[in-house]
Amino acid sequence: MGLFDVISSAIANPGQQASLQGMGQIFGAMQQLGLTSGGNPATNQMAVSMLGGYVRSALQQKRESEGNEGVMAFINKFAGNSPNPEAVTSLFGESQLGQIVQALAGQTGLNVDSIQSMLPMAVPMVLNLLKSGASNGNPLGDNPVLNTFLDADGDGDVDLSDLMGLAGKFMG
Repeated sequence: MGLFDVISSAIANPGQQASLQGMGQIFGAMQQLGLTSGGNPATNQMAVSMLGGYVRSALQQKRESEGNEGVMAFINKFAGNSPNPEAVTSLFGESQLGQIVQALAGQTGLNVDSIQSMLPMAVPMVLNLLKSGASNGNPLGDNPVLNTFLDADGDGDVDLSDLMGLAGKFMG
């Protein structure tokens, strides 16, 4: 089952945190991010998709060192629809962050300043999307959305931009 299908199932399950309203807020914030980043929509989608790969890698490392509960505690702390620079530095660390910014700028054509201004908004939104699969009764417990995201096939393509597009159509 793909990530979009798992999120759709979470929306339909009243025991999980996902809701149509919550997804609408995430996608609205993502659209706003696209308007403020300075790139065209295709470039912005590419940047978010690539960022998803870095988020997945960082969360996989966090899961190896802190377990699933540690990852969920991190997500619960930093998930949101508002800019949060602390979420970015806590997830990636200062040294890795510079490498990520340079890689995203090099591969998307967006300038470094645009990437740096995009990250504090994009990372909490991605975490918020991942939080949607958490149980209402046990927010540190099993989360099928997070599990699907972290256990992807490793092809380097997180497909967050595709997910955003599909979800936008679903919400509309």
